[in-house]
Amino acid sequence: MSFDYAGRLQRLQRSMGESDVDVTILSVGADLPYFAGYDAMPSERLTVLVVPVGGEPVLFVPLLEAPQVEPGVFETRSWTETDDPVSMATSVVSTPGRVAVGDHMWSVFLTRFQKEWTGAEWIPASELTSSLRLRKEPEEIDLLRQAAHGVDRAMGRIPADVAFAGRTEKDIARDLAELTIEEGHDSADFTIVASGPNGASPHHHAGGRVIEPGDLVVCDFGGRIGGYCSDSTRTFAVGEPSEEQREVHQVVLEANEAGRRAARPGVRCQDVDTAARGVIEHAGHGEHFIHRTGHGIGLEVHEHPYIVKGNETILEPGMAFSVEPGIYLPERFGVRIEDIVVCIDDGVESLNSSSRDLIIVG
Repeated sequence: MSFDYAGRLQRLQRSMGESDVDVTILSVGADLPYFAGYDAMPSERLTVLVVPVGGEPVLFVPLLEAPQVEPGVFETRSWTETDDPVSMATSVVSTPGRVAVGDHMWSVFLTRFQKEWTGAEWIPASELTSSLRLRKEPEEIDLLRQAAHGVDRAMGRIPADVAFAGRTEKDIARDLAELTIEEGHDSADFTIVASGPNGASPHHHAGGRVIEPGDLVVCDFGGRIGGYCSDSTRTFAVGEPSEEQREVHQVVLEANEAGRRAARPGVRCQDVDTAARGVIEHAGHGEHFIHRTGHGIGLEVHEHPYIVKGNETILEPGMAFSVEPGIYLPERFGVRIEDIVVCIDDGVESLNSSSRDLIIVG
């Protein structure tokens, strides 16, 4: 899918002018593919897009990777193993007063740039780029929708295709990654499988714990289609759940629904967090909801806007983010239900539609 990269770069340059930024340098990370359509390989060889506030942007790329760069709305200059790419890049703008640098640029390169451009003021490029990437274009939303539907299909196959009891979390994670690819993703980027007491750790790494009857299992996984991310979480019961497990799951489900109902244009991000969190606090589990309600999603699985107390960003149509409340009972179990939504004129569209029930698996 092709995007208007020329328009995106022009908007970046206008934002730079308004912020007195002379040059922006973008290396690995999501900003580079967003503005140039090229996703650089993270390595010790520098790839960097130099965007002056006026004039043509220049992409510097290692010669051996240059064939992967599609002709774009920028000049491409390749460098060989004996060249100094930082000196080449800094020659585009000789003495900038203010530089915006990509948030993910490696420090080994950044320190070199700072030695070349002495006296410059440095700011994170996200101060400019996050607001430009915040409202998704229709084509971006379509890719997010495709990714969400793909992970929904994978989630829907779990009860029939994935056995839990007697297998390790790593075994389940491997199955989920395979399902993600089978259901149309280009890549499976992460799989959180947190069983029993491990479910109380929201970002638990799937390990060697053997899943047992009576466990709740939090499954949080996703990947990419056309560079755009999926991210969904459901909680499964291995065998018949206890009454307490059902009650906790019901509270989280109601919090998820409250968060999605609250989200609409004109509402502050923190108000969506308050709506979801209030349900959990009312149920007496406020101390067990230990993370924000959500995060933006796009070319990165976590990006602006963040759905958290203190974020007064006003939601607008085109903003895409997760609603993922959870309850985590230390050393016992956890529950999380996560959906990706996109803001539309009169509310949000839930891109995920797989069952949010507490599904029993074997």
